[in-house]
Amino acid sequence: MGEEVPGLPGFHRALNDELTFPLAWGTSPVRDFAAWRRAARAKVEELLLVERQDETPYDPEFGEVSEADGYTRQLVTVSLTRYERVRGALLTPHGTGPFPAVLLLHDHGSRFDIGKEKLVRPWYDDGRLGSAREWAGQHFGGRFPGDELARRGHVVLCLDALGWGDRGPLVHEQQQALASTLYHLGSSLAGLMAREDQRAAAFLAGLDRVDARRVAALGFSMGAYRAWQTAALSDDIAAAACVCWMTGLKDVLVPGNNILRGQSAYYMLHPGLPRHLDFPDVASIAAPRPMLFFDGGLDRLFPADGVRAAYDRMRAVWRSRGAEEWLRVKTWPEAGHVFNDRMQDEVFAWLGEIL
Repeated sequence: MGEEVPGLPGFHRALNDELTFPLAWGTSPVRDFAAWRRAARAKVEELLLVERQDETPYDPEFGEVSEADGYTRQLVTVSLTRYERVRGALLTPHGTGPFPAVLLLHDHGSRFDIGKEKLVRPWYDDGRLGSAREWAGQHFGGRFPGDELARRGHVVLCLDALGWGDRGPLVHEQQQALASTLYHLGSSLAGLMAREDQRAAAFLAGLDRVDARRVAALGFSMGAYRAWQTAALSDDIAAAACVCWMTGLKDVLVPGNNILRGQSAYYMLHPGLPRHLDFPDVASIAAPRPMLFFDGGLDRLFPADGVRAAYDRMRAVWRSRGAEEWLRVKTWPEAGHVFNDRMQDEVFAWLGEIL
């Protein structure tokens, strides 16, 4: 019997010990890296429980152009799946393209009234500017990262995930009901988000104003999870920057961690996947493309041991490809769960070099 923890069966420790991630690179019997990537990606895609939507026309509707300091802004509405239209913010630098581009993926934060507005300053009058400014002040040093990226010459696309902004707002406890409903329908909340992010990457790469060879994914917190997951599943992403979401699964399967509480965890839970791959193993499907991972030394959501173990697993993969210099990892000892202005400056400079 394992250690008894309130709410968990005594044998949960034994189940934890049985997780060996046999499909991970270096553990898998597949020794050809290209073949391993195909097999690992196929397994993830199988367990998304949501079919590909490649034949669904995007049918984009572009809103009026609004001028900003060095770039233009407009709303765009697209069909990422055949089920629902999704509205997002599209920023384009002044000048002659095609430009490098960033798929900007918003966080969770248990704040649902804003989605894209967490990262792109709302210029339209819908009453969300106050909430957006408050969020930027708490997590981004008062900045809107999307606007900063556009000023620096990147096309930026940021869309609402299901439950946020125009697609919400959810009440916190409604997440579990939403996830349960989708599971009963043979689908998955996390899988739907992954598929939508894949499609968003392809839509962005296909815009005339964008250089399809220079598209990156960037996110903070749950957005970071979405960024490395999209890089793993989409060849439209040339690089990814991921701030404050990487760990080894076993290191967060501890009492009190958010991942065991349900609710928000369902956006990042693919049933059955841990029987095959750990989080850093999924991210490593993107190797040897350039990837950046930042974490905060004071981040209580991700214990330091788990972050270090995940970084070590990924380093081994990039090293096996002779590309360790393309994997950049850094701990900010004084930072918690934030993406402050200093961190942003380093990420933006890195993106400028890579793209």
